[in-house]
Amino acid sequence: MANKKLQGRRALVTGASSGIGLEIARELARQGANLVVVARRTDRLEALATELREREGIEVLVQTADLADPSAPEALFAATEGAGVEIDLLVNNAGFGAYLPFSDTSWERYEGMIRVNMTSLTHLCWLFLPNMKARRRGWIMNVASMGAYLPCPTFAVYAASKAYVRNVTEAIDFELKGTGVHAISICPGGTTTEFLDHANQRLKPGASLAMMSAERCAKISVRKMLAGRRNVVTGYLNSFLMFALRFFPRGMYAFFGHVSLALGVESVPVKPAIATGEAE
Repeated sequence: MANKKLQGRRALVTGASSGIGLEIARELARQGANLVVVARRTDRLEALATELREREGIEVLVQTADLADPSAPEALFAATEGAGVEIDLLVNNAGFGAYLPFSDTSWERYEGMIRVNMTSLTHLCWLFLPNMKARRRGWIMNVASMGAYLPCPTFAVYAASKAYVRNVTEAIDFELKGTGVHAISICPGGTTTEFLDHANQRLKPGASLAMMSAERCAKISVRKMLAGRRNVVTGYLNSFLMFALRFFPRGMYAFFGHVSLALGVESVPVKPAIATGEAE
């Protein structure tokens, strides 16, 4: 028990029903944190809650929410801090993308993407930060993407939304100096999750060899958060590639973004339902 660094703390994790969010929830539970798990798919959340209660002996609360709904952040705050359930760690993981040329994607899909990836994330940070600062402890973990470093043709709005996440998180962390509260942006590269399905992508042959597991991504994320990092690109190769960008002119970045996607994925027909809340 002594090595559980988050013993007695409580984390709220959005997009916790699959992928990186699910694995972050598991890793936080291994570190002793109690949890509030959030997504749209209640059955998956209940299964995760049962698993973690039995294996880790922690408290797990389930909150079903669609973060494309403008009222969702306020409802989550009311169900937790508003009800006396203190949140020490906010993990904004929920998000989704669309792998299509900019003008070939419906406005409704973009509007939902902006709402989930940016607006709800910002709203949740704004809601939960004051109480963390008053208690002089806490963390915010916002899941961005390597797309935060590059303009990505055919993934333009998604990559831009993640650039926002990275920038706003780094600015918030700077403002939090001396408060006992920290913020970190996580920038994964290719990760094995359901995200590809929701973003109407599929891997090209051989591309899976370059994919990181969601479990490894989660372990890196939690470790770097506890170490006090402000931003982290998960994986040594990914980190090196993003570092190397600074030696190239900005005019080449869109080309690099296009090539990095074209080498690994191809488009598949768009699903009729907009996926939100658990795609990242």
